[in-house]
Amino acid sequence: MKVSFSMAALLAASLSQAQYLISELSFGHAGRNVANPHCLFRISPPEARGQIPNFAIQGNPNPPEVLSNRIILTPIAPGNQRGSVWGQQPLLRTQWIADVDFRANGPDRGRGNLNIWLVRNGPATIGSGSIYTVGKFDGLALVIDTSGGSSGMVRGFLNDGNTDYARKSNVDELSFGHCPYNYRNLGRPSQIKLRQNAKTFSVEVDGKLCFESDKISIPSGYQFGVTAATPDNPDSFEVFKMVVMADNSDSGAVRNDPPKQQNQNQNQNQNQKQNQARGQPPKDNSNNNNNNKRNDGEYVDEDPDIFQSSKSQFMDLHNRLQNTNHQLASLQRTSSRHQQQDEKRHDDLTSLIGQLRGDMRKLDDITALQSRIMELEKDVQGLRKELTRKLQSTERTFKDTLNDHHSSLSETVMAKTPGHRFLIFSIIGTQCLLVAAYVIYKRRRASMPKKYL
Repeated sequence: MKVSFSMAALLAASLSQAQYLISELSFGHAGRNVANPHCLFRISPPEARGQIPNFAIQGNPNPPEVLSNRIILTPIAPGNQRGSVWGQQPLLRTQWIADVDFRANGPDRGRGNLNIWLVRNGPATIGSGSIYTVGKFDGLALVIDTSGGSSGMVRGFLNDGNTDYARKSNVDELSFGHCPYNYRNLGRPSQIKLRQNAKTFSVEVDGKLCFESDKISIPSGYQFGVTAATPDNPDSFEVFKMVVMADNSDSGAVRNDPPKQQNQNQNQNQNQKQNQARGQPPKDNSNNNNNNKRNDGEYVDEDPDIFQSSKSQFMDLHNRLQNTNHQLASLQRTSSRHQQQDEKRHDDLTSLIGQLRGDMRKLDDITALQSRIMELEKDVQGLRKELTRKLQSTERTFKDTLNDHHSSLSETVMAKTPGHRFLIFSIIGTQCLLVAAYVIYKRRRASMPKKYL
């Protein structure tokens, strides 16, 4: 008995701590991707390619590319791109877990930043901006980038709507928590997990604690979003999934269900309690089971207290099984349609390969053309060598001729030019003649008769 009581207590504790998925705030958690077996989940349904249900996509100058299993917020080229994906409904829980799987690829010096937001009125306030250009916002921002020259950093920022981040010269100083993380070119998706419970707020990276705080609590009514921005030398940021789960122990929060459905369930519970108090049998709610569908055809989770009779339980089970059969039939039709498309693509590919082979046959003359080109190359090389040899011979002949001319010219000039001896003798002879003429002049003057008055 003690063992049974302990097992019951453990079971009750596990049920009380159970978590459930908030599908309208999540993507990338359902639907197998047949084209890529390594990626088990798809984010864009076949009937709405390029779109994500319950999410809005923005980009500047080009919108993000939505593939079947991921969304490319910023491509590898060109740079200066901005992209974002925002949930259209707010988070109405105060205890939650959010998982974001992303991948960043780029060149060695590529840069950029990925921002995970939980803010009020995110699409209008943030858009496709980053923490460096957002200005004022109300909520939480988790930034992954290589700021400060590091290999990677995860940092958390808070704002109550009064601080203008765009006017801050150093935004890094405003972070309340951070941890290093080398996220670039890992070849696999990285997982960022944000967790908030009644006591703490924490951030985990790849299953390891990054930072946590017991002084932070994000209120309900905020919207989740992921944005990315790149400079001239960009990184490519890809988001594979964003899954938001809530804790059943969060009794004070409001579930993310349609308000109309909640009011119907509350009215049904009140009417049943009043009828039981009056002694009347409970009303059969089997007629209302058809109204328990969501817009996408799936049944919402119901409170078991509303099923007071076996007939209502059977009708609910019958409707759910019928819905399951319809879903299976739809899957089979989709699978057969995809099979037909694959066969058509195979035929097209076969014909394309045949045409390609025909075109390849026309390239058989490339061998002969290549041999001719090689012969022409040899002739050009021989002509080049011969021309080089002749130029060298002509250059040597010209140099020899010029040297001979210079030497003969020097000898001729030296032979024809009078020497220094002749010049000296000429000067001395001239001086002697002048002296002799002067002496003769003096003697003749002295021998001439003198005249007296």
